[in-house]
Amino acid sequence: MLETQHTTSYYAASANPSPARPALQGSSETDVCVIGAGFTGISAALHLAEQGFRVTVLEAVQVGFGASGRNGGQIVNSYSRDIDVIERTLGAEQARLLGDMAFEGGRIIRERVARYGIDCDLKDGGVFAALNGNHMKHLEAQKKLWERYGNTQLELLDERRIREVVNTDIYTGGMLDMSGGHIHPLNLVLGEAAAFESLGGIIHEHSPVTRIDQGSRPVVHTAEGQVKARYVIVAGNAYLGNLLPQLAAKSMPCGTQVITTEPLSEELASSLLPQDYCVEDCAYLLDYYRLSGDRRMIFGGGVVYGARDPSNIEALIRPNLIKTFPQLKDVKIDYAWTGNFLLTLSRLPQMGRIGNNIYYSQGCSGHGVTFTHVAGRVLAEVLRGQAERFDAFAALPHYPFPGGRLFRIPFTAIGAWYYQMRDKLGI
Repeated sequence: MLETQHTTSYYAASANPSPARPALQGSSETDVCVIGAGFTGISAALHLAEQGFRVTVLEAVQVGFGASGRNGGQIVNSYSRDIDVIERTLGAEQARLLGDMAFEGGRIIRERVARYGIDCDLKDGGVFAALNGNHMKHLEAQKKLWERYGNTQLELLDERRIREVVNTDIYTGGMLDMSGGHIHPLNLVLGEAAAFESLGGIIHEHSPVTRIDQGSRPVVHTAEGQVKARYVIVAGNAYLGNLLPQLAAKSMPCGTQVITTEPLSEELASSLLPQDYCVEDCAYLLDYYRLSGDRRMIFGGGVVYGARDPSNIEALIRPNLIKTFPQLKDVKIDYAWTGNFLLTLSRLPQMGRIGNNIYYSQGCSGHGVTFTHVAGRVLAEVLRGQAERFDAFAALPHYPFPGGRLFRIPFTAIGAWYYQMRDKLGI
C-alpha cells in the first residue's frame, strides 16, 4: 500500500507548519524537473532557483518523507569511505577536488539556515567516540588527513576529556569536530523547500513518477500528469524503487532505527551531554545520538540490510541506549521509527548522467545530511555548464553488488558480521 504521510517519528510530530502541495495534474513545461523532495532534490532545486532556472519538483509522498526526514540529524563531515581511499583509487587531482568538497556540506547548511531564517535547532559540535585503542589510532590518522584538506576545527579527546563531553564510561577517547553539529532534519528540508517556493519554485506532493521518456526534451510521467523539461535530476535515493533499474543494481537500501525518549529534565540532559554535541561511535555498525531541542535523547543504530521494517524497534535499540547511559534505564520511549538510506558497494556516493540530460545522485551510505547539500550544488553547477566537480564524482567507480540484486543482502550481511566481530574483539 502506498504511504501517504510521514512516518510516526519525533520529527514528524514536532515539524514546523508546512502547506499541503497539490498532486501534479495535466501537462507542464519547465527548465528542470527534479524527482524527489528530500535533501538532494530540494538542495539542487534551491540552488537552481537562486540562479533563475524554472524548476518543478515531483515528490511521491511529502517533502522530507524519506531519509531526509528520518535520519539522526547529524552534520557529519567527509564521506562514508574517507578521502585516503579516494586518493589511492583516483589519484591526486580528483582526490583534491573531492577532498575540498568533503567539508562543504556543513557550510552550505549553515548558509541556508542563516540566509532563509530556517528554524531547525542547529547546534555546533560533533564527537567521534573510540571504543578501543584501534579506534583511537584511526581517529589520530583521520585528524591528520582531514587537516590536510582544510578542516582545522578538530581536537583529539583522551579518556578524561571525552568524559567531559559524554558522560559514559564506555569510551577510551575520541575526536571533536566543531565544524560538525546537529539539526532537526525534517525542519531543515521543510525550510529549504519553503525557500525554494519563495523563489517561484513548484513542488507537487503525492506525485510518484511512473516513467521517464528520454530524449532531447525528456518527459516525466506521473499517474495524472507529465512534465516536459530540458533536464531531469533523479534524487529518489533509497526510495526510488525500480524507476531506473540501472541505478538500483548499483546500490542497496538499508534500514536504520531511531528511538526518542520522553523529555529529560534540564539537569539530567546536561549531565549526559554537557556541551550538547552529537556523538557517533567508531564501530562498523555504529550507534549515534544527541539531544533534541526539547531535551529528548535521540538514539539510533541497528542497520537492517534490505530495508526491512523491524517489528519492535525499541527492543532493538534500547539495550544500546542503556549500555551507553545506564542513567536512562527507566526512561520512557515516546517515538520509534525506521528510515532507509542507500548503501553502495564502495561506500562512496554515486553521481552521474544518463544520456545527455538526465542526472542522478545517490548512495550517501549514511553521510547524507552533508553530502546531499554538496550534491545539490554540484548538480546545479553542471546544468550551468560547470562540470569539473561533477566529473570528479562521476569518475568514482560505481560497482554492482556481487551476485546481483538477489545476493546483495546476504553478501553484505556477511561482511557486516565480519566487521562486527572485529569491533567486539577490538582488532
